[in-house]
Amino acid sequence: MDLVLEAADQHLLTPYVYPAGWPEGEPCRQLLSLFVITNLGALALYLLFGTLSYYFIFDHELKKHPQFLENQVRREISYALRSLPWISVPTVALFFAEVRGYSKLYDNIEDSPYGWSGVFLSMLSFLFFTDMGIYWIHRGLHHKLFYKRFHKPHHLWKIATPFASHAFHPVDGFMQSLPYHVYPFLFPLHKVTYLGLYIFVNVWTISIHDGDYRVPRFLRHVINGSAHHTDHHLYFDYNYGQYFTLWDKIGGSYKSPTSFEGKGPHDYLRKLREK
Repeated sequence: MDLVLEAADQHLLTPYVYPAGWPEGEPCRQLLSLFVITNLGALALYLLFGTLSYYFIFDHELKKHPQFLENQVRREISYALRSLPWISVPTVALFFAEVRGYSKLYDNIEDSPYGWSGVFLSMLSFLFFTDMGIYWIHRGLHHKLFYKRFHKPHHLWKIATPFASHAFHPVDGFMQSLPYHVYPFLFPLHKVTYLGLYIFVNVWTISIHDGDYRVPRFLRHVINGSAHHTDHHLYFDYNYGQYFTLWDKIGGSYKSPTSFEGKGPHDYLRKLREK
């Protein structure tokens, strides 16, 4: 995040926003800047990719499903916009620790002991590490001690749209993002790669709520896509994973998506039309 902060300081904040006597490296200034940048960035990612997905990928026929709520899209967006600033508070604290040099993020490919292959391997390890972390955190949030208070609001959306992707209770939203932020404190990671992965995980979160269940047949039971996550919203105790089905299979919570078996939401609507 220090790359983003440096760019913002250089091109906007220092020349146009902050007084000349307030140093760029001063902690309070950095915290304030990170809070604004994080919120604007999260909002831009959510609204841009959510809107593109909603209008160009999401099947609007799903809005005719009996479990699609009245004014649901507006409610999803409203809930997300209220939650994102609160989610950003602990997130900014972790970004601040990165900026102050406490993480293992590095600037140059030469700083990786394995060069470009190390960057590629770190991308894979990031995906597998975060997938594992999110699986267990997500599953824990379904425990009766936490579900009703923190995770149930996200399950209001049985037939979700892309705008449901960030419509979490703030505690729920931060906890499920925590593995992304913990990774660079444990393992070396290139700074630009980290920014790219951060954008990717936000887009992926939108994609598994987009109602497009198409997956190459040979990957249907490997990749945790929208079909898997739709069944999670409908049946609760299955398919907790983020990108892969690995941990659901290890943890005994894997369920073959009903959409792949002719029993999904689209099939339900087709049967209603036939009647």
